[in-house]
Amino acid sequence: MRYHACSLKLVGLQTSYLIIAAVVASLVIVQINARIGSPILSIIDRWIRWAGFSLGAALMCQNFQWLDRPFWILVVFFFIIWFLGETLYNWLAISALSLSPMPLFPKYVVNDSGEEWPTQPRLLKIRSWLRDQGFQQVQALKAEVGGGIYLRVSIYENKETTQRIQITFLPQNSGTIVVCYSITSLTKDGRRIVTDNLYIPFGGFYPEYWYVLRLPRNRSLKRLLNKHKVRIANEELAPFNVEPVVDLNSVQHELEQLNTELGFLHPHSERDDLGKITQEGRYRVWKEIWMLNYLGKSARYH
Repeated sequence: MRYHACSLKLVGLQTSYLIIAAVVASLVIVQINARIGSPILSIIDRWIRWAGFSLGAALMCQNFQWLDRPFWILVVFFFIIWFLGETLYNWLAISALSLSPMPLFPKYVVNDSGEEWPTQPRLLKIRSWLRDQGFQQVQALKAEVGGGIYLRVSIYENKETTQRIQITFLPQNSGTIVVCYSITSLTKDGRRIVTDNLYIPFGGFYPEYWYVLRLPRNRSLKRLLNKHKVRIANEELAPFNVEPVVDLNSVQHELEQLNTELGFLHPHSERDDLGKITQEGRYRVWKEIWMLNYLGKSARYH
């Protein structure tokens, strides 16, 4: 009996050290990520917090004898509790988005304010690299997503105008700016080939002639561009013949129309009562959020 009690104390002590280590690691990651805004670090932090919560709650219940169950069962129980709690939070957030006036497909306008590119050194290096690769900026855009918050976009093209790089700056609550890339090429037979690392949950449908490869964990523009070049290596490409603001707004309109037809969005006449996103659409967005937040990949690949 004494040996069993000592073993339990040793396990409890080791678990306590693990929990303390998890708390410290989470705090360090949060501080680092406040400066660099890395989705990869965010994923690691979420898993650490999930594990820390499960172990900590299970240890507390065991120490205070609130639940008379084996320790591993308590860990699994609180692991599920975290999942259910975050699921409820995400579902409420999706419902709030659906009912809010925030546009799902915002309209882009030309950004002539001179603030199209942040002055952070890590972001200025990206602009210098693009110039070294022969890409030139063709337009700066912005789109209001609500509450005076804007998505800022800078568009670059290669000399042949067969590769268009869309660089999107996403402001975070912490003040950090996350940068995402989307590389697009058009083929002569009318297909649209897109390679991006967007970290925004979508969950909707793309037109059949779109070939989208989403790689959220790839945060390097160089690697993403190399991946795109492999995809278009044997394609006959067509140059872009419209300016970016026209192309993007046309794409936004087409996506909204398609997703309304396919049941991801409610018809405009029903949105005041039911919200923008259907129940099926909300499930798809919820699934996409989980895939992005904990696995770092999109729920669908094209």
